[in-house]
Amino acid sequence: MSTITLPLHNVSCMGCAKKIKKTLEAMPGVQQANVDTQQAEIKGDAAEPGLVEAIQALGYGVGNTFSMPLAGLSCSKCVAKLEKALSGRDDVYSHQISKTWLKANGSLSYDDLIAEIENLGYSVPDAQQFTLALSGLSCGKCVAKVEQAFSEHEAITEFAVTKTQAIVTTTLEKSELINIINALGYDVTDQEPPHAESLALETDTSASETDNRVSETETAAASNQNGGEHIQLLLSGMTCASCVSSVEKALNSVVGVEQVNVNLAERSAHILGNATPEALITAVIDAGYGAEQSEDEQARRQRQQAQNIKTYRTHLRNAITALAIGVPLMAWGVFGGSMSVNSTTSQLSWGMIGVITFILLITAGRHFFVNAYKAFTHHRASMDTLVALGTGSAWLYSIAVVLFPDAFPEQARHVYFEASAMILGLITLGHALEARARNRTSKALERLIDLQPQTAIAVIDGVEKELPLENVSVGMVLRLRPGAKVPVDGVIEQGQSYLDESMLTGEPLPAHKKVGHKLHAGTINQNGSLLFRAERIGSDTMLSRIIQLVRRAQSSKPALARLADKISAIFVPVVMIIATLTAMAWYNFGPQPTMIYMLVTATTVLIIACPCALGLATPMSVTVGVGRAAEFGVLIRDAEALQLAADIDTVVLDKTGTLTEGKPQVTSLLTYHDTDKTRLLALTASLEQGSEHPLAQAIVKAGQKEAVTLLAQQDFQALPGLGVSGIIGDIPVLLGNHRLMQQKGVDTRLAEQDARVIASQGATPIYVAADQQLIGLLGISDPLRADSVEAVKRLQAMNLNVIMLTGDTKITAEAIAKQAGITTVIAGVLPDGKAEQIVTLQQQGNKVAMVGDGINDAPALAQAEVGIAMGSGSDVAIESGQFTLMRHSLHGAADAIALSKATLRNMKQNLFGAFVYNSLGIPVAAGVLFPLTGALLSPVVAGAAMALSSITVVSNANRLRLFTPRQTEEK
Repeated sequence: MSTITLPLHNVSCMGCAKKIKKTLEAMPGVQQANVDTQQAEIKGDAAEPGLVEAIQALGYGVGNTFSMPLAGLSCSKCVAKLEKALSGRDDVYSHQISKTWLKANGSLSYDDLIAEIENLGYSVPDAQQFTLALSGLSCGKCVAKVEQAFSEHEAITEFAVTKTQAIVTTTLEKSELINIINALGYDVTDQEPPHAESLALETDTSASETDNRVSETETAAASNQNGGEHIQLLLSGMTCASCVSSVEKALNSVVGVEQVNVNLAERSAHILGNATPEALITAVIDAGYGAEQSEDEQARRQRQQAQNIKTYRTHLRNAITALAIGVPLMAWGVFGGSMSVNSTTSQLSWGMIGVITFILLITAGRHFFVNAYKAFTHHRASMDTLVALGTGSAWLYSIAVVLFPDAFPEQARHVYFEASAMILGLITLGHALEARARNRTSKALERLIDLQPQTAIAVIDGVEKELPLENVSVGMVLRLRPGAKVPVDGVIEQGQSYLDESMLTGEPLPAHKKVGHKLHAGTINQNGSLLFRAERIGSDTMLSRIIQLVRRAQSSKPALARLADKISAIFVPVVMIIATLTAMAWYNFGPQPTMIYMLVTATTVLIIACPCALGLATPMSVTVGVGRAAEFGVLIRDAEALQLAADIDTVVLDKTGTLTEGKPQVTSLLTYHDTDKTRLLALTASLEQGSEHPLAQAIVKAGQKEAVTLLAQQDFQALPGLGVSGIIGDIPVLLGNHRLMQQKGVDTRLAEQDARVIASQGATPIYVAADQQLIGLLGISDPLRADSVEAVKRLQAMNLNVIMLTGDTKITAEAIAKQAGITTVIAGVLPDGKAEQIVTLQQQGNKVAMVGDGINDAPALAQAEVGIAMGSGSDVAIESGQFTLMRHSLHGAADAIALSKATLRNMKQNLFGAFVYNSLGIPVAAGVLFPLTGALLSPVVAGAAMALSSITVVSNANRLRLFTPRQTEEK
C-alpha cells in the first residue's frame, strides 16, 4: 500500500473537501483518503492518473496550474511538437497549447516546465496582467468591440472586459494596451476601477445541456469582484440637491475613495474604497455637514429612525409656531388692516411685531441661516441660502421701514413681517410632511430587518437555553419551534416542517424542509419542531446580505439622477443671479414704488426656486422601487440596472433551470444489438456515479429505481460539448450526443428515427455505446415549470420579444419552445457561444435582458444590457447579474422588468414635475405676467408652492409602494 499526496486548488470549503473524499474512497484500490482545502492524501493501490481525473471530473484543480506566453512557435508543427513532449510526461495532467500561449496542469515544477519548453528550442517571454479602468463604454456592443480587438491581437492571451474595466494578460506594455483602447474611441482613466461588473471570464462548461458541468473556479470567475470596502454614513444638514453635490465632492476628495453615492431621501452616503471612516466623517464635517458611522444594521436603523422622528417633530413644532404668528398677521392684511407704517402708533405696533418675527427667525428659522452661513464659508449656495435671503431680506426691509419711515416714500412704507413668518411656516411644514412621508419609503427594507429575531434557542449538552443572537456561534445546534422565526442560516439535522419564505423569495407557498435542507434567517416555521446547526451568523446570513444589497441599491444613482445632480450643482447660483437681475430690472424699469416691486419679485424668485423637489425626485423613486422589488423576491444590484431594464425590448431565456424544472428524468430507454435494459442502465449509471450534473443524476436515479448493481469505473473523462467516457469493468463506454458518436466513429443509423421521435417530444436523446457499438438510446426530459407558460405570456404582453437560447438540439428545443409559447429559438449553442448570440442580437439594434441560472450563463449575463439571474438565493446567484430572483420562477423576471418600467416612469414624472415647476415658477415669480394681470405672485404663495412641490414628489414616489406588477398588467 502506497500513499499519494496531491495538491489541490479551487477547493473553497470543507464541503467541497468532503465531496472529494467521498468520491475517492468509492474508487477501487483506495483504502483511505484524507482531504482538506489544500491537499488530498490517498492511501491504497490506486493509480495517480485515475485519482487526478476523478478530482478534476468534480470540477476541482489538482497539482500546479501554469499559464504562460510562448515565443518561437511559428506553425502548427511547433505546437504539435510541444504537445507530444508534454503528453509523454506522467507529471502533466492536462494542457492546452497555441502558438502564443500555454495552459498546463500537473505535479511538475515551474522550472521543469520551462526546461521542457526550452529544450525544444522555444522560450517563455515575460507576461503581465493589467487592470485598466475604462470609460466611454455605454453598452454591451462597446464591450464586444473591445473584446474583438483583444482577441485579434496575438500578444493578448487572456482578457475579461466590462463597461468599467478590463483585466488583460499580455506581453505588451501598458501604453500599447491603452493605445489599442483609445483607437476604438474609448478612454483609460487613471483611477482604479470602481468595481467589476459580472466578469465574462472563460467558463469551461459543456456545449449542451447533455454535459453542462461547472466548477467552483468558473463560478468564482462569473461572480462580481468588488474592490475596496463598503462604508455607510448617516448624514445631517442636507436639505437639497446642491447639498448632495457638495457632500459627494467632499467625499470624493478623500484619498482611497473609489465611488460615492449620496442619497438625499435617506440622508445617507454609501462609499466604496479603502478610506477610513474617520477621514470620511472629517471631510463631511469640513464641508459644513454632519456625519456618523453605524456599522451594525440594527443600530443604524434605530439611530436613523430616532433622527427622522426628531427631525419631524422639530419641523412640526417650528411650523406651528411660525404659522401661529404668520396666519393672524396675514389675516389682518387680507381683511382690511393696514400693513403700512404711517403713524407713531403703527410704528410702535409694527416694531413689536418686528421683534416677535426676529425671535421667530432666530429660533424656528435658525437652521436656515446657520446652514446658509456654512454654505457661504465653503463658497457655495444651497436651498437654505435662498430661504435665508428671501425671509431675511423681507424682514430687513420691513424693520428698516419701521425704524426710518421718513426715508421711504409714503407708498413704499409697506411691511412684510407676515411674509417672513408665513414663508418659514409653510416651508418648515413642507419639510415636516416630507420627513413623515420619507419614513415610509423604506418600509419594505424595515420589514426585512424585522424578520430576524433577537434571540435563539441553543441546545447545549442536551439542555435548551435562550441566547441573545450575538452570542450564537457557527456550529451551535439550535431549536426552532412552531411559529418561530429562523435566527441564523443553517442545515436541518432533525425533524421536518413547512417554512414560509415569502418575505425572502416572494413565493407565497410554504417550502417543505427536512434533514439536510438549508434554513435561512428570517423565514418562519409553520409547524413541526426542528433541530438545525448554525452555518452563517450575523452579517453572513442571506437575510443580512439581502438587506445590505438593497441598502446599496437604494443609495445608487441611475443616469437620470446624475443628470439632475449636474443641473442642481449650478442651479442655486443661477437662481441668485436671476433674482439679482429681476431686482435690478424692477428697480430701474418698474412702476412706483420700485422698492416694493423689487423686494417682492426678488424674494419670490428666491423662495419659489428652491431645488428641494429636484433633489428628491430620483432618490425617492429608487428607494421605494428597490424596496418594493425586494418584497417580490427581486434583488437589484444598482439603480443603473433599473433604468436599463426599463428600456429593454428583447428577453433571452435559458432553457434548463429557467423555463424548465432543472430536474431531468429518464423518460425513454431503447436498446440495440441484443442489449437488455438492465445492462444498459448498469453501464450508464456506473459511468455517471459520483457526478453532480442533473443529467447524470437522472440516469443514476433511473438505475436505482431498477435496483441495478453499480460497477467500478475507470478513466472517467468529461468531454465538453459532447458527453462523457470511461471504462466499466473492461468495457469502454461512451455516453453523449450525436456529435460524440460521430467523432468516435460509432454507427448511429439504427437509432436515428428513434432519436427524432424522442427529440420531437421535447426530450434530449442520449446515445450509449460500448466497445464502439451503439447499445442504447436514452430520452431525458426536463419538464417545463408549471408557471413558465403564463410567465412567457406576461413578457410577450409587455411587448417584449421572447427568445429561447439553449445548447440542446434544435428539435428538442423547438418542442419545449412550442409548449412554452415561444416562437424564436436559438439552439445548439455552446456556453461560450451564448454571449456571442447576445452580441449578435445587440448588433441588430436590440436591447437585451438575459435570464439564466447565474452560473453557466455568466458570460451571457454579463454581455447583455441586463443580466437576470434565476437562483435559489445562493451566494453565486446574489453575485451574478444585475438582478437576482430569490424564487426560482420566471414570473420573477417579468416582475423585475415591470417594476423597472414603473420605477423609471415614476422618476420621469418626478423630474418632469420638478423641472416644469421651476421653469414656470421662476418667470411668474419674476413678474412676466404683471403686464397682463397687474398683480405679482406673493412670496407667501411662492413658499407654499415650493413646499407643495416637495410633498408632491415624495407622495408620487410612495405610490410605488402600492405597485403590483400582475394587477397592473391585467388592467
